[in-house]
Amino acid sequence: MSYCLNPSCPKPVNHPKARKCKACGSKLLLRDRYHLVKGLGKGGFGATFLAADISLPGNPLCVIKQLRPNTDNPNFLSMARELFEREARTLGKVGNHPQIPRLLDYFESRQQFYLVQEFVKGNNLQQEIKKNGVLNEEQAKQVLNEILIILKDIHIQKVIHRDIKPANIIRREIDNKLVLIDFGVVKNQVNTVAAGNGDQTALTAFAVGTPGFAPPEQLAMRPVYASDVYALGVTCMYLMSGKAPKNMDSDPLTGEIDWFKYVDVSDKFADILLTMLEVSVKNRYKTAEEVLDALDIANHIEDLAENMVSSLNLETGNNSIASRQNLRASARRTIPSTSFSRASMGRTQSNSRSSRSSSAARSYGRTQVGRSNISRGQSSNSSSTRNSRSSLRNNLRNNSKDTSNSREISKPTKLDKQTLLTSYSKGRRDFSYKDISLQNLDKVNLSGTKFNHSRMIKVNLQNADLTSTDFSKCDLRQAMLRNANLGRAYLSEANLEGADLRGANLTYANFKGTKLKGANLCGANLANATITKQQLGEVKTNWTTVLPSGRRGFW
Repeated sequence: MSYCLNPSCPKPVNHPKARKCKACGSKLLLRDRYHLVKGLGKGGFGATFLAADISLPGNPLCVIKQLRPNTDNPNFLSMARELFEREARTLGKVGNHPQIPRLLDYFESRQQFYLVQEFVKGNNLQQEIKKNGVLNEEQAKQVLNEILIILKDIHIQKVIHRDIKPANIIRREIDNKLVLIDFGVVKNQVNTVAAGNGDQTALTAFAVGTPGFAPPEQLAMRPVYASDVYALGVTCMYLMSGKAPKNMDSDPLTGEIDWFKYVDVSDKFADILLTMLEVSVKNRYKTAEEVLDALDIANHIEDLAENMVSSLNLETGNNSIASRQNLRASARRTIPSTSFSRASMGRTQSNSRSSRSSSAARSYGRTQVGRSNISRGQSSNSSSTRNSRSSLRNNLRNNSKDTSNSREISKPTKLDKQTLLTSYSKGRRDFSYKDISLQNLDKVNLSGTKFNHSRMIKVNLQNADLTSTDFSKCDLRQAMLRNANLGRAYLSEANLEGADLRGANLTYANFKGTKLKGANLCGANLANATITKQQLGEVKTNWTTVLPSGRRGFW
């Protein structure tokens, strides 16, 4: 069929051999060479069409994007023309990348502007998910890594994509590579506004991006490179869950989505995704390169641990599942993984400090791999290799013994939910030196309780009443304390790193010496709390957070 370019045409579809539109009489062949086959989509900036270039042998397909200024004002048209040409040059520059469609032509016709780009045959990732189902972690990592490399290259050229989503990533049929399409750079809207005694026109840029995939700063028309990082993080969540952000549950107080309710991923990958999905730019990875560094570090840690295990299994002949799991745990303890945490990779640090931290960590991992001559396909039967393996084995054994001895000295007593609540109901209030990790204590009343020196890692105390509770020197890492009442709670010298305190009541709470790096205090009430500026600089806040002074906003 032939498609009519007239935006007001009532029936744009015509017979394939038609020269003029039956409905409106418009000429159908664009620039005497582009035969429009069908419409691909419409937006505020214009429309996109699939076309055949009949001037070339084989009539190859191409994609034509039409920018439609709805005005005849000559001043406006001149301004639109200048903007269009500048953006066409930009697309021509990024189109040199092998995984970005090439710009084939751009021109003006009948006071409308056209971009002609290479047609990429294949299914987009949204179509793939609907057809084949969701991706697992390794598959999602492969997509993430491939798109990050493309983003790194276009960011170097000072271009922000601004509309990354599954529908804009095509798996090219010919070589199975991912191609990034539909750059938001050309999406500008033409508005006509009335002012004074005459008509005035203005070229008004509007917020480019897809709701749910675009971060707040982009919707506020202040996109940065990190905006693409956020959109790619949301894309990964879609690929692993099959759900668009609008179909996911969000916190009614903070508006934040509980992403990991819908996916099953490892802790290290979850940390990377969470940092990509930070609402605040200051807590997010600033560039695609930072995310690549983080993925590289995580992979090096895992590879090194696996190679240590393989080496020891070869020498000991022990290959049971339990043995492999124990060895992996020991290997990971030997590697200083705390230096690769989400906080140290840039959640609360500046871009330059984050890059230095990532580079140093990656350098350490590669140095260890190089010394052991185990990973990256290296092998050696020399005495130095045997000595290296022997040293690694001794380190693992010594570390395991030291850890075991430490646990025997200070290991807290395990306490389950039912025993805790039954004891509390009978009047007991002292639960010091207990291990309550991973217990689900949602909406419980434990006000006035003493938990000092207790181990409470990843405990769920969401919506719990914890007023005047003593958590001094408790290990509350990654604890769920969302919307909990912690008024006048004593948290001195506790470890709340990575804890979720969104919407929590923390009025008059004491944070003296508390570790808060990476804690989420969005929407929390810190009025009159004892907390330092340095501690506040390590946590996440947003405009709904009530600061110790009583005012709302970011620290």
